Amino acid sequence: MEEKLSILLVEDNILNQRIVTFSLKKYDHKVTIANNGLEALDRFKEDRFDVILMDIMMPEMDGLEATVKIRELETENNLSNRTPIIALTANTMDNDRDKCISYGMDEFMAKPFDIEKLNQIFQDLEIVK
Repeated sequence: MEEKLSILLVEDNILNQRIVTFSLKKYDHKVTIANNGLEALDRFKEDRFDVILMDIMMPEMDGLEATVKIRELETENNLSNRTPIIALTANTMDNDRDKCISYGMDEFMAKPFDIEKLNQIFQDLEIVK
């Protein structure tokens, strides 16, 4: 049996938060929500997560900048296990995926949210415990 994952969901849209959280909790994953990139940084400093699901377009700090800052924190704190970050975005052009990867994200998933596709990404990135 697979162990549940500790997931940081960074998403400013409440409806999207509910949809993603509902889907993830069906698999008994623990979900922590951050409403923007600044909150994501605070949560990341407080706790370790198995994976971060990161929206791109958010107020305060977008997902790209938050990803860069998380990668900087990992380096500064000599964290040997890099936390996988998966973009969740409505932007679906080919260059959007490349841009996300260039900012330090590990994978890219287009909205609307699809739990089966996300589970496949978890397997591909070997996040599943």
